[in-house]
Amino acid sequence: MSKVSNRTKIASALLGAMALAGSNVVAADQLSNVQKADSKIHAEAASSQKKINKYFDQAQDMLFEYGSVVDERESLKSYNDYVATLVADQEATMKSIQQDIDGVDALRQGVVPLMFKMVEALEQFIALDLPFNQEIRQERVARLKDMLSTAEVTLAEKYRLILDAYNIEREYGSKMSVETGQLEMDGKEILVDFINFGRVALYAQSLDQKAAWMYNAESKGWDKLEDGYLRNITKAIRQARGQGAPDMFALPIPAAEAAQ
Repeated sequence: MSKVSNRTKIASALLGAMALAGSNVVAADQLSNVQKADSKIHAEAASSQKKINKYFDQAQDMLFEYGSVVDERESLKSYNDYVATLVADQEATMKSIQQDIDGVDALRQGVVPLMFKMVEALEQFIALDLPFNQEIRQERVARLKDMLSTAEVTLAEKYRLILDAYNIEREYGSKMSVETGQLEMDGKEILVDFINFGRVALYAQSLDQKAAWMYNAESKGWDKLEDGYLRNITKAIRQARGQGAPDMFALPIPAAEAAQ
């Protein structure tokens, strides 16, 4: 009975030892599995972190690129606004220029007839004025008439030349001038010095200084002066030519009604 009990105990002990050994093996396997799972988790976590870092870098790059695009867009918008302002200003300028062109065309229609009237009036004025520098003045009017009929001269230049002619005629009224020419008296041509004091009076003296005349605007003829005026006429001619010192002299002048 005791032998059986001992065997039973021994068998029980062996079974317990085997059970304990089996449980230890099971526990070791579970620990190994946990360690493997943990290593896998760490590896996957490291891989995920790399992906996260990569995506973060990509996101930063995209954010930087987006900022650059936004800045460029704002810059382009500002430039486009500036260009739009320039275009609007140019369009306004072009519109103003076109209006000026239209105005010039309208002005041309009024200026051309005016210029013809101005030349005609100048010709009539010279014909009615004291007959000094007649050839030069009449040639000037003839040139103006020819100029008005040519297309080679611009409208502005034509108008300027007409104004120049008027200015020359205006200056004649404040000048004392002398010219040598021929005076027809009693069917004879006499060489004389013509001297005019503006448009106040016009005189003529023969080159031998023996006779002198004053133009009569009323009769359109020449009245002979008394010999007592010959010396003063000579003095006036010399002064007009710059050949004598300024001095006083007395000469008759036409009456105001005749001078008009």
